[in-house]
Amino acid sequence: MQSTKVDDRQQQPKVRRSLPKSLVIGLSVVGIALIAVPIGWHLFSQTIGSGTNSAYRYPFEKTSSSNVTLALQKEIAFYQGKMRLDPESGLYQASLARTYLKMARATGEASWYLLAEQNAQQSLAKMPFENQGATIVLARVAEARHDFKQAIQLAESASGNEDTFSILVTSNLALGRVDKAERAANTLVDRIPTLGTLTLRALVRVAQGRDAEALQDLQQAIALEEPGEAGSSVWARTLLGRLYYKQGQLDRAEQLYRESLRILPEHPPALLNLAQLEVRRGNYQQAEKTYSQFAISLQKAPNTYDHVVLRGMSRVQALQGDKAKATELQDRAEARLREDLVGFGHQGELARLLLERGNPEDAKSALSLMFKEVGNRRDPETLSILASALGSAGRWGEAQKVMQEALRSGIRDAGLFYQAGEIEQALGNQTAANNFFQQAQKVDPTFDEKARLALGLGIGLAGLN
Repeated sequence: MQSTKVDDRQQQPKVRRSLPKSLVIGLSVVGIALIAVPIGWHLFSQTIGSGTNSAYRYPFEKTSSSNVTLALQKEIAFYQGKMRLDPESGLYQASLARTYLKMARATGEASWYLLAEQNAQQSLAKMPFENQGATIVLARVAEARHDFKQAIQLAESASGNEDTFSILVTSNLALGRVDKAERAANTLVDRIPTLGTLTLRALVRVAQGRDAEALQDLQQAIALEEPGEAGSSVWARTLLGRLYYKQGQLDRAEQLYRESLRILPEHPPALLNLAQLEVRRGNYQQAEKTYSQFAISLQKAPNTYDHVVLRGMSRVQALQGDKAKATELQDRAEARLREDLVGFGHQGELARLLLERGNPEDAKSALSLMFKEVGNRRDPETLSILASALGSAGRWGEAQKVMQEALRSGIRDAGLFYQAGEIEQALGNQTAANNFFQQAQKVDPTFDEKARLALGLGIGLAGLN
């Protein structure tokens, strides 16, 4: 993998104060016993003053984005000092690369990924054998580039530690290889169940449509959390909130999103999912207020969530009748996404935005983008966008086959079922269409026009890893 040359001492990017989903920096395994938490909605009856279920209340001291980034800056300075004393040390350079990766995942800024990649490559040049740390860094950077096959290859070349299996879970999920992701997740949990390993397995179980078991894993994960892993604690709660949201249990989802934000007040996935929830409720001004919390950040430095914010703000403006403002925000989101295509692009997100515009030329471009994207990623969300692009081109038979693949793993998602129903309806298969519409209602009994207006906003389950 080629990288851009960056001077790691003179050109470090300015650190912004937001903490995205990827604050989770690898999995730490500690020898503690599994605490069984019984599954069931009754847990929500045990509430405390804030209204949050006591089982999901974070019991430790809150952290802040500034504390996290400050600690990482000190760690970077430490290893830079070691490198100045011993420039040929592959071990120190691998540690520096790993710290740059932590900063990349804590800030969402691509420049830190480039520094991590460059230093990992240099470390391997100096220390080509028994250098698992540098190899794992390159695997994580490959994941960030959506080069999931390369990420798997690199992870498999490293020893079978927690990082290795974590990458095998997330990259195989992205490629639609749910069976392989399940094997890796079970290996992690069998070794020792932790907050991180159980949350990873929950992701797999959601992809398989085993939602009740995913809920149980997430409840157990939260019961096992320890001080010093706030990022993982927020990750688990946001995923659990997302799962409730997909079932139409909006109050429970909101409680978990807000608890995540109490732990890390600027956590983008929780904020973005909360904004989506407000859109679904028709509270457009509140959604706009939530999105506006990103406004200052957007001015400071490019971030992996910027396009999600801009597209969400555009949707809110359109729903409030301000078409001119909505178009302006769409244009900004498109420009941001096209900048990303050079290195850390999201072709699927760009295609989704182009499809929302509804004109033939954009739809054609979206289809071209998606044919490229599915060569790198084949999870249900990506396949759903491809099916939408095919439908826009009138290629309903192909869209039908793509949706069949998207649903093959067993995933239970009202939005996907509804889309499959629309495709069957376009093909004249009304009985099949009605069956899918009924499945959508079974998964989420509250799935209605407002829910459909909120589709595609927030951070989906595929993004919460």
